[in-house]
Amino acid sequence: MKIPYYVVHSFTSRIFSGNPGGVCPLESWLPDEVMQQIAFENDLAETAFFCHEDSNLRLRWFAPKAEVDLCGHATLAAAFVLYECLGYMESSVTFQTRSGPLTVVRDGSRLAMDFPILAMTPVPVSSDLAAGLGISPVQTFESMDLVAVFEDESQVASIQPDLDLFQRIPGRGVLVTAPGKTSDYVLRCFGPKVGIPEDPATGSAQSMLAPYWSGRLGKPELTVRQLSSRGGQMFCNVKDNRVNIAGQAALYLNGHISIQGLGS
Repeated sequence: MKIPYYVVHSFTSRIFSGNPGGVCPLESWLPDEVMQQIAFENDLAETAFFCHEDSNLRLRWFAPKAEVDLCGHATLAAAFVLYECLGYMESSVTFQTRSGPLTVVRDGSRLAMDFPILAMTPVPVSSDLAAGLGISPVQTFESMDLVAVFEDESQVASIQPDLDLFQRIPGRGVLVTAPGKTSDYVLRCFGPKVGIPEDPATGSAQSMLAPYWSGRLGKPELTVRQLSSRGGQMFCNVKDNRVNIAGQAALYLNGHISIQGLGS
């Protein structure tokens, strides 16, 4: 069986930066264990699979070790493949997902995603978190990820995490964030529990961080930089209990995955 496969670098205008996301358009769903094996073999932060179900287009995301509830860069990558590689002509596309319907709109050279706001609950700084980061944040919150807020961009940039300690921390992963010097805020994202030591550019994180920084800075429109080695840039707008997350993308690879003995 041959499965179409694309790699798109999201939240960047050029390859070799941003976040690589795998995309597999399907005519019918593969067994879950096969999609998980493909994601593990690809060893990207996420591989997206989408397939038509009746009149809907369903999208699922698999990290190397687990299916995840929400992923920004692979959603952007899937929309990019539809528009740039598969001839999709509508001005927007809506994916049905585990986090509800997610709409992506063409906005000039950018693709803009409509994501839900994820509430954050203040919690004390745990000893595992402080030890894992090597520095204690000024605030922490629980949400889909554990969020650690710092005072300065340089603190976020300098963190050398102990990923083994992060395995004991509740949530999908650990987000660290601070006010930015050339952007409204910066972040880094660590997800060893799902097989992602450090994510290069994390769209789903903005469902938590953009509302926080919008309230703290008193502005709905925000510029975002991710301080990974590859880097990433996002543009967020917080409105009506939703977050609009926009960015560019670039095609790196297209081809096929060949799995003998699976279908035709």
